[in-house]
Amino acid sequence: MFKVVAFDLDGTLADTIPMCITAFRNSISPYTGHEISTEEILRTFGLNEIGMVRAVVGQNWESAIEDFYYQYESLHNEVTSAFPGILNLLTFLKKKNIVVALITGKGERSCSISLEKLGLSRLFDETLYGSEISPNKKKNMEYLLKKYNISKEEFCYIGDTIQDIKDCQNIGVTCFSAAWQESYNADTLEKDNPNHVFYHVSDLYEYFKHKLSNPAEPVNGK
Repeated sequence: MFKVVAFDLDGTLADTIPMCITAFRNSISPYTGHEISTEEILRTFGLNEIGMVRAVVGQNWESAIEDFYYQYESLHNEVTSAFPGILNLLTFLKKKNIVVALITGKGERSCSISLEKLGLSRLFDETLYGSEISPNKKKNMEYLLKKYNISKEEFCYIGDTIQDIKDCQNIGVTCFSAAWQESYNADTLEKDNPNHVFYHVSDLYEYFKHKLSNPAEPVNGK
């Protein structure tokens, strides 16, 4: 039975990725002399926002990051709700005495903005942030395993990317793939994470509801 359930943020809890890209492009492009492409931005994903900005801007990153935070908070006023069912899922897990964690690549400041705007700021028992140096989700998963003295079978992570799957596989923990964005192409998730892909938050909710009552049954996504 799972004792710790950890979540990604962007693309998993809410549809925040387009807003993140727009905020980054609007705030950082003036420091580069050209309009930053989506591809350039995506290449920096995995780092927190300080690492992302430093990777693109260089020396003037301190001014650039403040412009980013301004844009980020302003644009987040248009994204004020989590995906339907997320709040119910988090609340259900907490009522079952599951440790609910957030493991995100975001830095503390942008993460705090997002959780506040989405109304989720008081729902996580643990919040672990990204690094400006290198991606660190795997390290943060290992930290939770050690802190709570649990086996790998007692931990799972819910994320929307192939890298999330790889990080979990490298450690040997379960990854549930979040494919509930309408625009998301889930074929690659199905290929790399068969039977662990969920297309609706409500299906994941029902899975946990059943699993916590029947812990010996195998995992099966929908």
